[in-house]
Amino acid sequence: MLFQGSYRLEREDAAAVIKDIHQEALLPLLEPLYGQEYPSTHAFLSAYDALFQPYNEALKQEERWDEVIWDDYHFALSRSAASGGAVEAPLRWLTLTVGLMVLGGLLYILPLYRGEPAGIKHTGIFFSSMKNRGVLGILTGTYLISFYVILYWFPAYLNQAVFMVDPISKAISGNPASQWFLYGFLYTLIILVMGIRMFRKYRHSRYHLLRTASLMFFQLGFAFLLPEILVLLNQPWYDFKNIWPLDYSFFYTYRIEDMLASGGFGLFMLVWGILLIIIAVPIFTYFYGKRWYCSWVCGCGGLAETAGDPYRQLSDKSLKAWQVERYLVHGVLVFAVGMTFVTLANYFSSFALLGYATDQLHTAYGFLIGSAFAGVIGTGFYPFMGNRVWCRFGCPLAAYLGLVQRFKSRFRITTNGGQCISCGNCSTYCEMGIDVRWYAQRGQNIVRSSCVGCGVCASVCPRGVLKLENGAEAGRIQEELPIIIGNDSIKIKQ
Repeated sequence: MLFQGSYRLEREDAAAVIKDIHQEALLPLLEPLYGQEYPSTHAFLSAYDALFQPYNEALKQEERWDEVIWDDYHFALSRSAASGGAVEAPLRWLTLTVGLMVLGGLLYILPLYRGEPAGIKHTGIFFSSMKNRGVLGILTGTYLISFYVILYWFPAYLNQAVFMVDPISKAISGNPASQWFLYGFLYTLIILVMGIRMFRKYRHSRYHLLRTASLMFFQLGFAFLLPEILVLLNQPWYDFKNIWPLDYSFFYTYRIEDMLASGGFGLFMLVWGILLIIIAVPIFTYFYGKRWYCSWVCGCGGLAETAGDPYRQLSDKSLKAWQVERYLVHGVLVFAVGMTFVTLANYFSSFALLGYATDQLHTAYGFLIGSAFAGVIGTGFYPFMGNRVWCRFGCPLAAYLGLVQRFKSRFRITTNGGQCISCGNCSTYCEMGIDVRWYAQRGQNIVRSSCVGCGVCASVCPRGVLKLENGAEAGRIQEELPIIIGNDSIKIKQ
């Protein structure tokens, strides 16, 4: 789809997408483009840049900052000028691309493990080119990284693919599709299809079946359909399950003003978001640990648990990785909290604190954390560093939930060290890089802030050593423990 279609821009098409304040400068500037036929997205954008960039650079050199055009019109202009199969027959192209991909995926997934006995199969996983950093894994990671780079910084190259989902977007929200609708559509579809794979692989575990179904439900209903329906009803786009600081823009000025301007329902959105932060997160995490969100609700976790499941064994279990994880994830949390504090202080002081420099802070956070970390690294590095790179090293909400889980929660994974045979399956398949075997050998409860309670360690244990529990807080963290292995054999606490 990157190379499909052609481009022909007319003056009226440009006028329809360029802001009124820029039309006087841009419409005459783009005169050489009008009526010209360009065979590809790259050719059209190159011709546009050849006209626009020298004009803008000249204004900057002359320090005429009020006249500099900061808006990016690449996507809007290329969409207005586009023609081709995806524009004329979007559903046909959607069927021939995404539709066939889904069909192929299902034809592969549905026969999996047919006729095999109960239990999770990981046979040959470390001899797999896809699942153990082989050539196929490297190619897959490179493809994912490239997609995210194009999505975030060069979305105009995706406009032909965006046209494919136009009918779906118009049916749900009444608006043409954007690159973000395309992304949300593909993201949701991948979770649904790969969720079916999870049903096949974990069909003998009621826990995994339920949490996979929950992830699929929340992604389809709350993250994809409901926000678009709200737009159709002239309400702000809002994901009711996305919680600050993961939803780092929740307290941005434009978000607050949009919610307050939407009447009673907008005020409900604002109150709902605040209640999730200060009430729901501590209460639910106290009773169930962070798994209630990270493994049952979160969209990032949903993609990690479905599409990322084949790569869970690639997470680094070393002490050095754990040390990096602690500083990095809590550093992102501090960054998010500080940015939000500055944003709110600026808002309530009528921008007297930092003025409009707050926007630069938002841009920096969005680029470094929201795009580069969460997208390019968080998903693109699945085949290199495992499926929970973002959740483990970067997610500020995971850090917040983890602090509650570690110090004030009933959740733990209990162990029966006397049954442990040190096979190492639990540590190998821990997606969060926890050396579970170290705890199991000692009969010690596993109480870690990073644990998302996915339960795979318990599922792959051949001896039933591990169990996820929400027991009484007393005795959850054991300071003096029986030593089940070693020279002393068994030491009984006096």
